[in-house]
Amino acid sequence: MRILILPVFALLASCQITGGDAEPAQDAPMVSPILTSEDARDEYSYAQPEVARVTHVALDLALDFDAKTAGGTATLDILAADGADTVVLDSSGLEIASITDQEGMGLAFAVGATKEGMGEPITVKMGDARKLVVAYKTRSGAEALQWLAPAQTAGGKFPYLFSQGQPTLNRTWIPTQDSPGIRQTWEARITAPEPLTVVMSAARVGEPEAAGNGRRAFKFEMDKPVAPYLIAIAAGDLVFRDLGPRTGVWTEPAMIDRAAAELEDTEKMVAAAEKLYGPYRWGRYDMIVLPPSFPYGGMENPTLTFLTPTFLAGDKSLNGLVAHELAHSWSGNLVTNANWSDSWINEGVTSYFENRIMEALYGKQRAMQEAALQFDGMEEAIAENGADADITRLHLPKDADTPDGGASGIIYDKGAIFLRTMEQIVGRQKFDAWLMSWFDRHAFQPATSAMIVADLRENLIKGDAELEKKLMLDEWVYEPGIPSNVWRPDPQAFAAVDAAATAYGADGKIDAAAWQGWTTAERLRFMSRLPQQRSADQLAQLDSALGLSQEGNNEVLFAWLELALANRYDPAVPVAEDFLAQVGRRKFVAPLFKTLMEQGEWGQPIAKRIYAKTRKTYHSVTTGTVDKTLSGE
Repeated sequence: MRILILPVFALLASCQITGGDAEPAQDAPMVSPILTSEDARDEYSYAQPEVARVTHVALDLALDFDAKTAGGTATLDILAADGADTVVLDSSGLEIASITDQEGMGLAFAVGATKEGMGEPITVKMGDARKLVVAYKTRSGAEALQWLAPAQTAGGKFPYLFSQGQPTLNRTWIPTQDSPGIRQTWEARITAPEPLTVVMSAARVGEPEAAGNGRRAFKFEMDKPVAPYLIAIAAGDLVFRDLGPRTGVWTEPAMIDRAAAELEDTEKMVAAAEKLYGPYRWGRYDMIVLPPSFPYGGMENPTLTFLTPTFLAGDKSLNGLVAHELAHSWSGNLVTNANWSDSWINEGVTSYFENRIMEALYGKQRAMQEAALQFDGMEEAIAENGADADITRLHLPKDADTPDGGASGIIYDKGAIFLRTMEQIVGRQKFDAWLMSWFDRHAFQPATSAMIVADLRENLIKGDAELEKKLMLDEWVYEPGIPSNVWRPDPQAFAAVDAAATAYGADGKIDAAAWQGWTTAERLRFMSRLPQQRSADQLAQLDSALGLSQEGNNEVLFAWLELALANRYDPAVPVAEDFLAQVGRRKFVAPLFKTLMEQGEWGQPIAKRIYAKTRKTYHSVTTGTVDKTLSGE
C-alpha cells in the first residue's frame, strides 16, 4: 500500500521517513524515525514532530510524599528542522517555573488553554537552542502518580508511590512530547527519603547515594528510544529477589516469597520468547508486584514490568499475564503503534505472542483453551457492538481512536485471532519467520496498520495472488466484524466443560469433583456458559458446591460476583464489598460497579455506598471510568 507523504512536513536531519520497506534496525542507541504519513499523525498530542521533537529526556526530581508532588528539572534534547525556532511540548497540570537553554538563559514560553483529555500545550521559543531545561513541579493530583499512605501497603509502615503513564498520563509528571510515535531515550536522578527504594523502567546506574536531609539519590539510564508512556517509577519499602541470570522481582518484604514462587518460570519464559521471535534486546527483565490499587493487570515498562497482585493465585494459573507483558518487549516496546488508532499492533500482536509462550512452557492444551477464550472475547465484543459497527475494526475509526478507546475484545482478541488465522493459512514455520523479521525490520520504530499490511504483502505474500485472497488482509484490518476465513478453536478444547454447563442448565446438577480438577481457563469457560438468570436458591446451591465466595483466584471470583450481582443476590454483596475494597484493578472494579448500577433501586445504593468508601484507594485510571458509570454517563 502506498503511503502518502504530507507535503507540509519538513525532513529532519538524521530522521528516516519510513514506509513498509524500512531497513533492519540496529540495537545501538539511535534516533527513532517519525512517520510522516497521514495515518501516523497523533491527534492526541500537541507536539509538532515535523518541526521539532524531543529525542532525549534527563530528569532530576525530588519526591515529596507529604505534598504528594515531584519537582525539579527535565532537560530535553531537541532535533529540529532547519530554521525551526519553536518546539511544542505536552503538559497536563504541570507548574512550570522556568525554561532555559543549557547556558541558563531564559527562554520565552507560553502555556496554552487546557483541553479535556489532552491537557495543555507548552510552546517554547527556543531560537537556536537544542537543549532545554524545564524547571517544574507536578500538582498534587497528577493522574499518572498514585501516592499511597502506609496503611495502603502490605507492610503498613512506609508510604509508596507508583506511576501509570499509558496512554497519555505521563504528561502529568514529565514535560515532554507525550506521543507513542515520538520515541525518546532518557535518564533520571530521583531523590527520596530514607529508607525508601526507587526503581524505574531503566537500568540502575551505580548504588544509591546520600543526598542530604535524610534522602538518597537513585540514578537510571535508558539508552534505547522508547515511547514516552513507558517511562515509569515506583518508590517504597522494596526488596529484590533474583529469579534467574537476567530476571528478578521487586515487591514489599511481606509479599516477596509469594511473588517469587508465582514468578519462578520467568527465566524460562524469556528463553521461550527468544526462541520464537528473536533476541530480548533490553538487558534485564525484572518485575515489580505493586499494591492492589494498581489499575491494570500489568504494564510492560521496559526492564521493569509492573504487575497487579491480583494475579497471585498460588498455582501459576494466572501467569499468562507475565507472558503477555514479556511479549510486549517485542510487540509494543520494540515496535510501537504510532498512534492510538492502531493499538492492535501493540495489544493484538502481544496477545498472540503470549499464547505462543504459554504453549511452549505449559503445552498445547492450556494454550488452546486460552486461545479459545480469546475467540470468545472477540465474539462477545462483536455481539455487544454489532457486526457492522466501526468500533469492531482493528484500525479504529476517528470516533473510537482515543488513547483509551476501542474494545478489548477487538484490540486484544480480534488482533490475536487475526494473527492465528494467518498462521493457520500460511503455516506456522513460514508465519513465524515473517513475524520475527517484522520485529527486526521495525525495531525501535513506530508503526501503523498501513505499514504492517504493506510488510505482509512484501515479505509474506510476495505477489502470490491466491495467498493474498486467502488472507483477506484488508477485511481483517479495515472492515468491521469477523472475516469468513477466521480461525476457530478446536470444539474439543472445552468439550467436557461445555457439557457440564449444559447439564447444569438442564437439571441443576453440579459436578463439584470435576470443578476441582479444572484449569482456570476451564472454570472461566464454565462460568461464562452458565444460564445468566439464576434464582437466589440456585446461586446459593452453586456457591455452596463450588466454594465461589471463598475463591482465591481473582479471575474466577470476579466471574462469580458478576453473575451474582446481576441476579441481585444479597449474600454476594459483602463479598463484593470486600473485593472492591481490596482490589483497584479496573478490569474488575469498573464492571462490578456497572453491574450494580444496572440493577436500579437494588444495586445503585449499594454501588454508591461502596464507592464512597473505596474511591480514594483507586488510581485515576480506575476512577475515571467508575465516576462516569455512577454519574450515568
